[in-house]
Amino acid sequence: MDIYETLHQEHEQVAKLFKEIEETSSGAIKTRERLFGQLKTALELHSRAEEKVFYPILKEYDASHFQALEAAEEHHMVDLLLKELASLSKDKEEWLAKLCVLKESVLHHVDEEENELFPKAHEILDDAQAEQLAVDFEEQKKKFH
Repeated sequence: MDIYETLHQEHEQVAKLFKEIEETSSGAIKTRERLFGQLKTALELHSRAEEKVFYPILKEYDASHFQALEAAEEHHMVDLLLKELASLSKDKEEWLAKLCVLKESVLHHVDEEENELFPKAHEILDDAQAEQLAVDFEEQKKKFH
């Protein structure tokens, strides 16, 4: 498995978590808390590992430099939303509205990453590098977890 498959699988997992949370009722506070905890952990581990493993190599090339910088900034925005969501009561309408903003931000980020950054990375990285980055990515996630 290479870095693109690894990241795509994680993107799919996050999308699934968003869907599960959205399907809960405002009275399902424990379920929302559990699912949000999973989502928060998944996003944080994914972001940190990308920033340590995937983005640095892409910043070295003109073709992908700015997009790698932008992607890291998008991670920062996600971090801020996650902190705000963690501090709000999960039964409030405001919480669900903020979760929708987070979802839109994450889905936008994923779309840009998979449809713009991945193709540029394919031009930069050979197959062996892409496979090694997947291994490094998983190792990095273990360090943060």
